[in-house]
Amino acid sequence: MRVLIAGAGIGGLTTALMLHARGIPCRIWETAPQVREVGVGINVLPHAIARFQALGLLPDLDRHAVRTSHLFYYTRNGQLVWDEPRGMLAGHDVPQFSIHRGRLQKILHDAVLARLGPDAIRCGRRLAGFVQDEAGVTAQFLDSGAGGPGETVRGDVLICADGIHSAGRRQFYPDEGAPSWNGVSMWRGAAHAPAWRGGTEMAIGGGFGAKMVLYPIAPPEADGLQLMNWVVNVRTKDPAISGPPPDNWTRKVAHATVLPFARRFIIPDYDIEALVRATDDIYEYPMADRDPLPRWTFGRITLLGDAAHPMYPVGSNGASQAVLDAESLADALKSQPHPRAGLWAYEQDRRPKTSDLVAQNRIGGPEGVIDAVEKLAPGGFDDIETVLPRHDREALVRGYAAMAGFSIVRKD
Repeated sequence: MRVLIAGAGIGGLTTALMLHARGIPCRIWETAPQVREVGVGINVLPHAIARFQALGLLPDLDRHAVRTSHLFYYTRNGQLVWDEPRGMLAGHDVPQFSIHRGRLQKILHDAVLARLGPDAIRCGRRLAGFVQDEAGVTAQFLDSGAGGPGETVRGDVLICADGIHSAGRRQFYPDEGAPSWNGVSMWRGAAHAPAWRGGTEMAIGGGFGAKMVLYPIAPPEADGLQLMNWVVNVRTKDPAISGPPPDNWTRKVAHATVLPFARRFIIPDYDIEALVRATDDIYEYPMADRDPLPRWTFGRITLLGDAAHPMYPVGSNGASQAVLDAESLADALKSQPHPRAGLWAYEQDRRPKTSDLVAQNRIGGPEGVIDAVEKLAPGGFDDIETVLPRHDREALVRGYAAMAGFSIVRKD
């Protein structure tokens, strides 16, 4: 069997490593001219880290990432709603990691080249189309740069892991249109700044319509500073009458654009405005997803990661689900008697689970506990227990963890 993968993001790279570990040859074609360390922060949850551990990647992650120890949920005015330990402190066998997205992608990229060979990733190649027959699939990749010659490749299976604007998805759903936007604009950045508390904690302040996220994405440096990632999400428009900002990771905006929104939030013990001002590059894009699909797999071709189930960045879960996709796909191709049976088994495993998460993220995910408290006590509170008792708050948070697959099964 030979597997073709379109896309060298986290999902595509992890899929290549999973397939290689099971003795299945594969190769990746990537639109970008090179795999670069772009983006800002990302959280990878324990259920995905367990898969990285099986691939032998934990030492690299520990060198470049932070083992997240604790999560705090606040109202936008800085009142504590919920807090909990994370990763191994919560009882998992492996950590939760906070890391620069580009650094994680580089770790995966280097592992692919080291294990599969220097020709395992072909950059500057955009998936343009494909045809399949009883014996295999033929994919056409065009030069995405200077208009050079394209490339026609034959394989047994094609995995489209090419993101929210997937060319493969568009072949099967040509009338789907643009991603869905809920009116929330996102601003993201990272800067070397003083650590928050112990340097391993993360904070989320505010509910779905207006939220601030703060966490470190690299170990502390010799001067005591740390690379601190921040996100500001605010519903700025009515999506029924206004279009979203451009959907890309490279649209930069001035400090003056985001500062009026950032000043709305209080994270205890931290100067949010100073962090935003210290950020060199601030990126703006819409909070967008797509409706769950009735089908991912068409013969020898299937979708994976954001190509299959793009979801709102809620619950620190998008990239983690792509990692779970990769393992499920590799296991199914290894265990099933025919490639088409393997792809179908993968879809039957992963599509229902991710469809539920897309729907849950649209109403706020675990952070919905903040919305619930802010709705009940918009002016603040003296005692959180009189607003929303602990068992009700716990049900909101734990219910999402169970759905997403990273809850702890208590033995007592």
